[in-house]
Amino acid sequence: MKSMFLIRRWFAPSVCALYSWAALSVPSVLRAQSTTTATTATPIQHVVVIFNENVSFDHYFATYPNAANNSSSEPAFHAANNTPSINGLSPALLTSNPNQHNPIRLTRAQAVTCDQDHNYQDEQKAFNGGLMDSFVQFTGSSSASCDIMGYGNNVVMGYYDGNTVTALWNYAQAYAMSDNSFSTNFGPSTVGAVNLISGNTSGATLTAGSASGNVGSGGAVIGDPRPDPSLDDCTLAPPRAYIKMSGKNVGDLLNAKNLTWGWFQGGFRPSSRMANGTAVCASAHNNVSGASAGSDYIPHHEPFEYYPQTSNPHHLPPSATAMIGQTDQANHQYDTSDFFNALAAGILPAVSYLKAPAYQDGHPGYSDPLDEQTFTVGAINAIMKSPFWSTTAIFIAYDDSDGWYDHVIGPILSQSATSDDNLTGPGTCGSASNTDAAASRCGYGPRQPLLVVSPYAKANYVDHTVTDQASILRFIEDNWNLGRIGNGSRDAIAGTLNGMFNFTNGGAAPGLILDPSTGLVTSGSTSGGGGSTSSVTKAVANPKNAQTTVLNMTLDGSGSSSYNGQPLTYLWTVASSSQAVQLNNATSATPTVTFLGGPGTYTFLLTVTDSSGGTSTDTATVTFL
Repeated sequence: MKSMFLIRRWFAPSVCALYSWAALSVPSVLRAQSTTTATTATPIQHVVVIFNENVSFDHYFATYPNAANNSSSEPAFHAANNTPSINGLSPALLTSNPNQHNPIRLTRAQAVTCDQDHNYQDEQKAFNGGLMDSFVQFTGSSSASCDIMGYGNNVVMGYYDGNTVTALWNYAQAYAMSDNSFSTNFGPSTVGAVNLISGNTSGATLTAGSASGNVGSGGAVIGDPRPDPSLDDCTLAPPRAYIKMSGKNVGDLLNAKNLTWGWFQGGFRPSSRMANGTAVCASAHNNVSGASAGSDYIPHHEPFEYYPQTSNPHHLPPSATAMIGQTDQANHQYDTSDFFNALAAGILPAVSYLKAPAYQDGHPGYSDPLDEQTFTVGAINAIMKSPFWSTTAIFIAYDDSDGWYDHVIGPILSQSATSDDNLTGPGTCGSASNTDAAASRCGYGPRQPLLVVSPYAKANYVDHTVTDQASILRFIEDNWNLGRIGNGSRDAIAGTLNGMFNFTNGGAAPGLILDPSTGLVTSGSTSGGGGSTSSVTKAVANPKNAQTTVLNMTLDGSGSSSYNGQPLTYLWTVASSSQAVQLNNATSATPTVTFLGGPGTYTFLLTVTDSSGGTSTDTATVTFL
């Protein structure tokens, strides 16, 4: 059966122009997966959100783009000369900080730390009405079992640089980052996760346990209550607080448009089942220090499991790999292994959320930045090496700050006056008489890292637009014309992320393949080296020795790199020994081919030319059966 190309169009109001391009050719058994994709407002056909744990902006980017580079045991980082400045820690804040202790540079050898206090009220107290000077007293936390550095509660002032969080700094060099993005509200993981998918922590119904520290007096989530057992077999055992969430989330909007999507979380696949079929999620790993990180699956990190309409209570697998992203018994809730299996099979849902297994999610106390880097880089490398890279936007975001020090307070757009609040005094977050107050939803909360990795991301760019976790939700809503959540969702007021992209004449940012262990560049190049291990122009043509029965196919040269990180020009040709073939868009990174000569082996030559005229060649070989 012949494979037909699906032509997709998008409209950019700013330039009033219409664009079109061919979708990736996929095996016929999977073709329905692509045809469900609706018209998009941008060239982005796939959004992947890598949602990591518990980091403030200053904790990872306090001194960006300047790394200490004072130890040969750590990966070196050297920024490009034209790297823009960020709102990081000034010399005065580094040496004469108003907190009880100055900021502390943590080394790569100090990756495993204690978990800090990130409760809804304590985070507000640490902010001290915007003075940002009470972190040691209110969110600093330590114990003999994890205080390997001897800093005690002062460790809350700790930060890493490009010698430890090397991959994130390299992504910031090659793509776009924000230095003005915040948690939608104060509070821990559940608060951030629910805001990511609905922009609204209201609508929580306590089904067991105490509301104190879990559900505020306004009915909004402020802590980490677990999903009700009826919604998740693998929720933690009682006694504890359980909740159900009402209202819509982004899954409802995507389903209404018949779009493919999924939440993929490590450990979601049951390790076993009880006799009655109840799922048991007991897979576990050790972190980089060799200590146990506990179970891979953490139920309160899975926000869709709080909503009856989007939960997969018994952790049922997809009915087939080809159904990943579509509606079946899995109800769009999957294990991370399902994401990589789907990608290998030529499937990438329109919207994917990735949550690492516990030991790799970056949460202090049981995970760390090095294990987090391994997962994040592994996922991004896989996407960059897939045919989907050219139309994908990857967001790297965080659920909360963990209570780590940051010197910036964001605008308080959601004011509240409950006994749980303490930003501007006991019982207050802003003006108690504010008619727009949303009880127990004080925010914006702490500042957090936010990066966009995409061919359409502005390169080496820092965005200063005020955004929050609901801004990712808004981007998805706007890109697929989903409409808004409504009912008080913060998607309605969330700042736009479009400033981090170049949709007018972008799409040329090359893939940047990093070493998951070191975070150093192995293929592609940041504009300043950024610890790159490659400084030559290199053509990379794919696939290699592939076999197909599909008449039409997409070649991929997007993994090619230039010595200076500048855009390449591409030229694909057909080897003279090959049979007849139609080659379309031969001067793009991803041309399409139609095999006209029947079964046989076809060889394609890719020549890339860099900005200095240097060239490199590589071949792709396909056997048409």
